[in-house]
Amino acid sequence: MIRVLVADDQAMVRTGFGMIIGAQPDMEVVGEAADGVEAVELARRLRPDVALFDIRMPKMDGLQALRLLAGPGVADPIKVVVVTTFDLDEYVHQALRNGAAGFLLKDSGPALLVEAVRAAVSGDALISPSITVRLLEHLSHPAPAGDDGGLSPRELDVVRLIARGRTNTEIATELFISVGTVKTHLGSVQSKLSLRNRVEVAAWAWEHRLVS
Repeated sequence: MIRVLVADDQAMVRTGFGMIIGAQPDMEVVGEAADGVEAVELARRLRPDVALFDIRMPKMDGLQALRLLAGPGVADPIKVVVVTTFDLDEYVHQALRNGAAGFLLKDSGPALLVEAVRAAVSGDALISPSITVRLLEHLSHPAPAGDDGGLSPRELDVVRLIARGRTNTEIATELFISVGTVKTHLGSVQSKLSLRNRVEVAAWAWEHRLVS
């Protein structure tokens, strides 16, 4: 079973997410939190496979809670997917830099929520496509043109598609390679650039103007 923690200050949202997760045969909600402090405490105690965090919560906001659980320097990070109503540039930027395993808007629908949980578990983190294309482009602080990070041409192809919100399967189809080969390239990219997940890879691609 995929064990999920839900953190949101609205009881109706927690209930709704719980119903969506509970309807999946291989998922269960192992805890609920109404504020950021409780979310961090439960996450550390329960060690869920995935935590769903809202941004605006009392006592401690979701971004600060995310940083404590998955940010730079955290030895054993928990996979946190940010699910929020607010798609402000600064929120997305902070979430990506603090180790989010995905960023999803609440109006994305049940199917995408479930997909985001599965993606986080498999390491194939999901960002709402609209955010990938619309927001990452604007939140970036452009790096010098021509900086490819020492990546091979094929690795750059993979990075560009990740920045467009493509899944590993979609990338494999588009590049006529196997999913395993995509994962190998992605692992190499993360190693070369010292990035922890595909979310950070997407942000790096936009910052280095590899996509337009």
